[in-house]
Amino acid sequence: MSSTIIPSSRPHPMALALEEARSAAKRGEVPVGAVILHGGEVVAASGNRTLETKDPTAHAEMLVIRAACAQLGSERLAACDIYVTLEPCAMCATAISFARLRRLYFGAPDPKMGGVEHGPRIFAQPTCHHRPEIYGGIREGEAIDLLKGFFNARRD
Repeated sequence: MSSTIIPSSRPHPMALALEEARSAAKRGEVPVGAVILHGGEVVAASGNRTLETKDPTAHAEMLVIRAACAQLGSERLAACDIYVTLEPCAMCATAISFARLRRLYFGAPDPKMGGVEHGPRIFAQPTCHHRPEIYGGIREGEAIDLLKGFFNARRD
């Protein structure tokens, strides 16, 4: 008996996060996108909106955490995974911990402002109450190219 693997018709969650990042760039925002999944289903997706909302906390991660909590009716997202195109900053990493997200998948590292593998390394701190599983480098090249293209265009 042979088995056949049927490819999923659903786009990879990081592809959706990259779409959100591209939409953010079109709005003039730093192109970062995020998606939260619960039970394999997307419950929230957004890109950065700091300029649009005049809110320095309107990072993609913060927006999807708020939306997922509202959608699921809970301040805890323990059965959820977050996909982000860029390594979260310290603020977003802390929010990920507070929300108790199960897994963090991110694309590009952020040596300057990252808070997971760089900078304050929030999840490595003894005061961090929850540490998600962390998987970096997911579609990293695409995420880096998107960011570089955005910032190069702004410098021209």
